Amino acid sequence: MAKDRLLVAAHTAVIVAFLAISLSSCSLPRIIVLRDPLTPEEHINLGVSYEKNGELDAALKEYETASKKTPIAYLYAGNIYLQKRLYKEAENNYMIAIDKTKDPRAYNNLAWLYFTQDTRLEEAEKLARKAVELSPDSQDFRDTLDKIVEKRESTVPRETQDKSADPR
Repeated sequence: MAKDRLLVAAHTAVIVAFLAISLSSCSLPRIIVLRDPLTPEEHINLGVSYEKNGELDAALKEYETASKKTPIAYLYAGNIYLQKRLYKEAENNYMIAIDKTKDPRAYNNLAWLYFTQDTRLEEAEKLARKAVELSPDSQDFRDTLDKIVEKRESTVPRETQDKSADPR
């Protein structure tokens, strides 16, 4: 009988130990805050890399992550939307980039968007002029402005051109 008690006690100890180990692995859920190991600039660099490889959705995700702390990322996101032909989204991102950064590339790219859409050419010219004003050495910005001015001049009705040429 003492032997049976020892056997029962041993079995009970094994069961209790097993339950203790099992239940300890079933602890209450914990809230874990994951810290993003990348800086916003690193997200932009990663996005540029994705963009060069044609992975536009992955690039856009990186730019959107970076935009939470670095507003210039809106410029890069606008470029992706432009490539994807999502023109309204591109316009919105360029406008945010202009508002938050005053970066001449944002002015130029929004002007280019309007130019390629053949819409709001007067506004496009103003934006392109601002880009050239902010970065007078940029030949790309000058080229955008020249193309917009040329297009605007070619779309002015013929009789308006004739009247402006004749001062009478």
